[in-house]
Amino acid sequence: MSKVLRTYASFDVVEAARRRIRNVFSNGCKVYLSFSGGKDSLCLAHLVMQEITTGAVDPARLTVVYVDEEGMYPDIIEIVHHWRKRFMAVGAGFEWLCLEFKHFSCLNALTSDESFILWDRAKADRWIRTPPSFAIQRDPRLKVGQETYQQFLARTHSDGINIDGVRMAESYQRVKYMSRSMTHRLTPEGQGGISTGNRISPLYDWKDSDVWQYLLEHNVQIPMSYLYMWQIGVAKNRLRISQFFSVDTIGNLYGMSQFYPDLLERVIGREENAYLALLYYDTEMFRRNTLNRRELEKDDAPKDYRALLSDAFRNIARDYPTEHARKIAMDYRGAYLNFGSRMNANHLKRFYEAFKAGDPKGRSLRGLIAVVKANDLKEAQEA
Repeated sequence: MSKVLRTYASFDVVEAARRRIRNVFSNGCKVYLSFSGGKDSLCLAHLVMQEITTGAVDPARLTVVYVDEEGMYPDIIEIVHHWRKRFMAVGAGFEWLCLEFKHFSCLNALTSDESFILWDRAKADRWIRTPPSFAIQRDPRLKVGQETYQQFLARTHSDGINIDGVRMAESYQRVKYMSRSMTHRLTPEGQGGISTGNRISPLYDWKDSDVWQYLLEHNVQIPMSYLYMWQIGVAKNRLRISQFFSVDTIGNLYGMSQFYPDLLERVIGREENAYLALLYYDTEMFRRNTLNRRELEKDDAPKDYRALLSDAFRNIARDYPTEHARKIAMDYRGAYLNFGSRMNANHLKRFYEAFKAGDPKGRSLRGLIAVVKANDLKEAQEA
């Protein structure tokens, strides 16, 4: 199992990010900044704005890109409005995209339709909210309903350098992915980069504490939804801004609805399966492992997860009618054949529940494989 090597510089991560940003603009290329209104992109936006106001970088080459995912809390939209005005005031461009991108929804695993289409014009009367009048709602380059926004932007913004607020500390698998992607090419001097292709992540080495400290010290306004999530008991390392139908965020809908009175009504009107998050959130459907779930299941008979997995993999063609669902199921079956004999009871439970809950991007699978490998290494070292 490969190790992630870390080195330490004589300056802090904030100064490192500033240097990376200046270096990006020094190339004379167009620069696209991915902005979400979340904590990481707020840090990146503030750093870029500081470099603009001090004259270190040219705002005329900058375009800020916000992908409006339709299902967003209103205070996040207010934050994005605020930063749109700030960037445009200094001469930068701002693209507010309300396009019909294909978007994965954890709820659609319950149907034969796995893709949630943002701003689906056929369902305009059911949109969670109305797009801003200035938003880009049509683009002839988009393969409507077929492309994710990542695919679309990689193709349409290939004429410049793309910067984002992605950080390694967000997850273990991201550490592994970024360490590989940033070192797969070496310079003649043997130095690795901090980018993949034309995408650069200036904050890649920031920890959560660095993000919150920066926002506090620079008095950067954050969305109130972060504070609301904290109040309903979301762990600090899970305070994430995302479209409502992500498996990481849908379970917060019920608790957050107390702060947004009409939220649930609008969400259920757009996606009828959303009520299942309220009924079954503390179950294996959403991979929860809470005290409440343990209380609900305390009298249940123990589950034989090996038998359940064998049964689940027996009829993939019949039980998974769409191409993508079959691919994910086959990926899980292949991983089970390779690593199943090395999985302990806890691994098997997590593996089964991730498979049954749906894992459209394969993130849970990659993370679980990494955990099994790490356990192998630990046992080998102790032997």
